[in-house]
Amino acid sequence: MTIRLARLTGQDSPAWLEPALDVYVTAMNYPRGTERHRAGLWREHIARPGWSAFAAIAPAPVTPRTPDIDRRRLHHPLSPGGDEIMVGIAYGYRGAPDQWWNQQLRTGLRLTGTSPADIDEISADYFELTELHVHPTAQGHGIGEELLTLLLTGRPERHVLLSTPEIPAERNRAWALYRRMGFVDVLRHFTFAGDPRPFAFLGRRLPLADPGLEPGRPVPR
Repeated sequence: MTIRLARLTGQDSPAWLEPALDVYVTAMNYPRGTERHRAGLWREHIARPGWSAFAAIAPAPVTPRTPDIDRRRLHHPLSPGGDEIMVGIAYGYRGAPDQWWNQQLRTGLRLTGTSPADIDEISADYFELTELHVHPTAQGHGIGEELLTLLLTGRPERHVLLSTPEIPAERNRAWALYRRMGFVDVLRHFTFAGDPRPFAFLGRRLPLADPGLEPGRPVPR
C-alpha cells in the first residue's frame, strides 16, 4: 500500500468532509449516522483561527466496490479520477478562551486544585489537536504518527494539547502514539459535559524535533 499525505483546505471541504467523517465514525466505532450530527461542528471548526488539516489518501480497491469504499472515495480536486479513498484525517486549530473545550479544561484543572497561574499557563498559546483518526483497515502502518508530525510541524504555538478517552493501562494505538510522541499528563479522568466517559488531557511542548514530512510526498509501505 502506498499512502499519499495531502494538506486539506476549507475551500475544498465538499470534496473531503464526508469521507473524513466516515473515517472518524468507523475508527471511533460510533453508530452510523453520527457523522451527520458532527458535520456542522467540523464546518464551524474550519473557520477557526489557525485551523489546519491533513489527510492520508490511498488508491481505491478496484474490487469489490463496497459502501465503505464509496463513502471514503475522494473526488475533484483531491482526486479528479475518483480512484482514491481517505484512510486518515488529522486537524486542529489555535485554542482560545471562548472555546468550549478550553473552558472544560479550565474547569477540570480548577477542580483538581491547580493554581490560577498554572491554569493560565496551560490554557494559553496552544494548538488544539482536535481529531486524529486512521481507518481500521489502514492502522498499524505508522500513518497516525506521520499525520500528527505533519500537522504539528511549524506550528507557532508554544505547546499542543489534546483529549482522548481513558483506556485501561493506556493499551491502545492512540495512547501508544501520544506517549511515543512525548505527550504527558495534563489532566486525567475528566468527564465532559454530556459524555459519561472519562477523558485524559495530554500535552507537549512545541516545536517538534523532526521537521521531516512534506505534503504530497508518497510514503511507501
